[in-house]
Amino acid sequence: MDISAFSALVFLPFVLPLSVYVIFSDMRDMRIPNQIVMMLFLVFAVVGLIALPFDAYLWRYVHLIVVLIAGIALNAGGAMGAGDAKFAAAAAPFIHVGDLRLLMALFAANILAAFVAHRIAKHTALRKIAPHWKSWTNPKFPMGMALGGTLAIYLGFGAWFGR
Repeated sequence: MDISAFSALVFLPFVLPLSVYVIFSDMRDMRIPNQIVMMLFLVFAVVGLIALPFDAYLWRYVHLIVVLIAGIALNAGGAMGAGDAKFAAAAAPFIHVGDLRLLMALFAANILAAFVAHRIAKHTALRKIAPHWKSWTNPKFPMGMALGGTLAIYLGFGAWFGR
């Protein structure tokens, strides 16, 4: 992995709870709160100054802009929710551009695993734990499960396998 183990390790304790909350919120309400997206952005803005060299830190904002533009286009086309697009944009600066292929493979695997797990869980007794969650009855998939999980797993792998 191209991400440094140091930067992944510094980001992980701040990003992990936000990612878990995104998963929870998207399953419960089928939305990702703007406050969480802003908190994720603020984590990068503050912690990134410590975790990254300054030139890399500044370049990572380009990731945010590119992913935000792509997310807006996907949202306009109905392929992605607005919260998903905003969360992906806020998560983009945490990703080292050299890990993009790995990230895409991780995201694809995470989408499949999250989709299968969600669809199985909604037909089991697990649904009784939270019967009011909107994702159980909504035909759309709560993509925050895959997005939040991918970011958390990527940083976890980076902390362990990073350079």
